[in-house]
Amino acid sequence: MLFTETKYLGYKFPEPQYLGAKYIHRGWIAQYIPDNVETVLDAFSGSQSIAYMFKQLGKRVLTNDFLSFNNMIGKALVENPRYILEKKDLEILFSGNSNPIEFNLMENLFSGLFFLPEEAAFVDSFRSNVMRLDNSYKQALALAVMCRSMTRKVTMGHFAHTQALAYAADPARIKRNRSLIRPLKEIFIELLSEYNAAVFDNFQKNVSYNKNILDLLPQLTDVDLVYFDPPYCNSHADYQSFYHLLETFVEYWKNKEFVNGTKRYAPKKYSGFDKNSEALGNLQLMFERAAHIPIWIVSYNDRSFPDIDTMIKMIEPYRHVKVERKLYNAGRGGKGSVAGSHEILFVCTTK
Repeated sequence: MLFTETKYLGYKFPEPQYLGAKYIHRGWIAQYIPDNVETVLDAFSGSQSIAYMFKQLGKRVLTNDFLSFNNMIGKALVENPRYILEKKDLEILFSGNSNPIEFNLMENLFSGLFFLPEEAAFVDSFRSNVMRLDNSYKQALALAVMCRSMTRKVTMGHFAHTQALAYAADPARIKRNRSLIRPLKEIFIELLSEYNAAVFDNFQKNVSYNKNILDLLPQLTDVDLVYFDPPYCNSHADYQSFYHLLETFVEYWKNKEFVNGTKRYAPKKYSGFDKNSEALGNLQLMFERAAHIPIWIVSYNDRSFPDIDTMIKMIEPYRHVKVERKLYNAGRGGKGSVAGSHEILFVCTTK
């Protein structure tokens, strides 16, 4: 399949800033999607760039991620057929805090750590008004754009360090990235135009799930192809540590501890794929529970655990396996994508 042969190509996914995102590999992955595939499951959707690509290809897309902030992107840009944020919605979102007693979590946790107090208070105020929007897709879009705004404002785009404000006061870093000193509201408005423009209807009943994939797989029927991009152990697999602030913002936790210097929430949600001690058994279980889906495409990296041969041995009882490789000429960050390593696709078809 040629990626250019689709009437939805004119829509553009807003470029993500997400460790391990497969955004740069969309065209490469697309060539292994058969034309006759109708329903596709993106099992570990992360940034949602590949799920969005499937939508562009005219497929019915079931996209899933166990983290809520990723699910919001899927709901906003994959499941959402037409709803965008308009001027009247922004007036609601940017109005004063509708419940300052309940909505002060970001200011209490992250003032002086990732944001100046006035910016943290703005985020709380914004979050207090999200539920005042009259449509769940608009709510998801608002949350997705604000999450992206926060990653743009913080150096390195993640929250596993404690140097955000020090970096934001460094003239050399500011010269490279002026978003470090721009107001979040300004960044949000700039990004919103990209997100609004990315909303389209491919006339399929697309769904964004927020589940552990091991629980979701047995519930799904009539799926033609599943795309697996699991966390790569040994290669920044702990997404909750990197993006805890975004999950805290979306979930607006009231029953969590906040630990370490970064104020990461505890306990973390159970993944089952981010620790070497658990990944092997859960990958085996995942393949077992996907046995009813005819075609599997599995993204991987040759620096990860388990190794490529072990992955092949786990897949072979269920499917024929063909291994495709793509060399990284330069490091991109996250999931083992360093210069000299290979992005791997296991293309798995029925025996």
